[in-house]
Amino acid sequence: MDTEAQHTERDRSSRPSDSEQPSEPEGPEERSRSAFTGWIARWVPGGRITVTLLALLAFLLLLSTFVLQPFQIPSGSMERGLRIGDRVLVNKLAYRFGDGPRRGDVVVFDGTGLFGHGDYIKRVVGVGGDHVVCCDREGRLRVNGQSVDESAFLHPGDRPSTVPFDVVVPDGTLFVLGDHRSASSDSRDHLGSPGGGMVPVDEVIGRADWIVWPFGHATHLDRPDAYARVPEADGAGAGTGDDVSGGTAGATLDGAAGGARRSEGADG
Repeated sequence: MDTEAQHTERDRSSRPSDSEQPSEPEGPEERSRSAFTGWIARWVPGGRITVTLLALLAFLLLLSTFVLQPFQIPSGSMERGLRIGDRVLVNKLAYRFGDGPRRGDVVVFDGTGLFGHGDYIKRVVGVGGDHVVCCDREGRLRVNGQSVDESAFLHPGDRPSTVPFDVVVPDGTLFVLGDHRSASSDSRDHLGSPGGGMVPVDEVIGRADWIVWPFGHATHLDRPDAYARVPEADGAGAGTGDDVSGGTAGATLDGAAGGARRSEGADG
């Protein structure tokens, strides 16, 4: 009897095997996420496809607003590099977390109240503190005493400028010119206006880094070596400029004078 009692006690105290353990209930997270997505899909026409497209559109809007934005070139004011119909991709973060625009950069800025209404795209020739003169004995621009050879990007047959000038760029502004000098309205045309044709750095939208369309003309827009060799001026600041226009999907530049209008749409 004692032996049988002890055997029974051991059976009662033994733990059930793993196969007898009750399974853990599934967490509510996965079911909740799936139910939430399914609920949205049921209420939105087109279901999950529409929800996916809306999420993609929201992402593109945020990207265009804060990071990258396409612009269309409508005129020949920046030829030979930027041709009519080209789409350029503008880096809107280029000057937000570091140095400002540099000489030779191609920039897009808001020209409202400066060059006209809308956005413009031009090349930065002088930044804050620079002494810019046209022209030296060989007909070249001089920046801080350094003659600049612009033959690599200047429109064939154009002179650096037919308008003589001798300016010191105020701190926080830019002196900008189009590459097609004979077909560009730029800082030279506003020397006698309020602000002296200078573009405030705060009005710069971003730096044009890429030509993305047409594919056969796609390329990266590098800073010319000619400007990289220009010495710094005492107390030099920073600045940018040229005329372009922007929109949610892109922007279109206006006319041979280098102006631009803001536009919505795939061509923007």
